[in-house]
Amino acid sequence: MKDNNLNALAEAMSDQTLFSKIIAGDIPSHKVASGNDWYAFLDIFPRRDGHTLVIPHKQVGNLQQLSDEEVASLFLGVKQVQRRLSKVFDTTDFTICLHDGPLAGQEVPHVHVHVIPRTIDDGGMTLMAMWPNTKHSGEVNHEQLSAIAEKLTGVEL
Repeated sequence: MKDNNLNALAEAMSDQTLFSKIIAGDIPSHKVASGNDWYAFLDIFPRRDGHTLVIPHKQVGNLQQLSDEEVASLFLGVKQVQRRLSKVFDTTDFTICLHDGPLAGQEVPHVHVHVIPRTIDDGGMTLMAMWPNTKHSGEVNHEQLSAIAEKLTGVEL
């Protein structure tokens, strides 16, 4: 049984994400802040100066896999990072982005929140820029929205 535990541990360690290796100190990072169960560091391919990633220590690919307490802690980390970036970049505006799974654009299978300080003429765009070919008629389709909302509120969790 002991060998099985060692094999499982070795296998789990070999499956560490890039971010778990950063948390472990196996890969260098540029720390911005940290908490009991989260760590924040500068993105190595930033969209602009100050682009920070906030990650949970727990290696999971989707936000739903974190406990409510872990999500709360992660977003308290996001707030702390915002306060730090606010002072350095003289702004209170941020793009906060979480790509939750590969279909959402997640490149590292470990939950991470992008915190990007925004300033005038920084070259950043809006959420709508992610879907530039989406057409809007200018009319709100309340019937369609009501049908979707009804389905969503009827789901048992």
